Amino acid sequence: MTDFFASFGGIIIFLHVVSAIIWVGGMIAIRFAVHYSIQEIEDPKIKLGRTLEFLRRFFNMVIPSILILLVTALMMSIGLNLKESPLYGLVHLKEAIWTVMTVIFTIIYLKRNKAQRFYDEGDFKSAKEKLIPLAAWMIPTNIVLGLVALYLGVTLRGL
Repeated sequence: MTDFFASFGGIIIFLHVVSAIIWVGGMIAIRFAVHYSIQEIEDPKIKLGRTLEFLRRFFNMVIPSILILLVTALMMSIGLNLKESPLYGLVHLKEAIWTVMTVIFTIIYLKRNKAQRFYDEGDFKSAKEKLIPLAAWMIPTNIVLGLVALYLGVTLRGL
């Protein structure tokens, strides 16, 4: 793996960083730009429908990004021999953060799908209730965790 990383390290790091940008940057854009823009829509059915649609499209980008982050993180850890680094504990901390983020993302994904089922059945009140925790604390929590993980990644890259 060390030889593979030596040959393709730039591409591996690029894919890792782009995947993190898509996930964390996408959450920032959704929470602080799209979310507030959607609030300007007066018709609750349209507002809810648009919210479900942009989340669905976002998830189509994020799921591959999460998988790429995992694979490239493993490649970098092995390829850069981070096990021998004095900052190896940061690698574990970063892994823990991404794991928590993935668990939260999975819950968000499941809540969004449940909200979509309620929406499709015409139960807009239940659909909205399923989505409230996403904007209230789940996405903001993942944004903070993602920014911490990005900082740790920059710190590790400086080795």
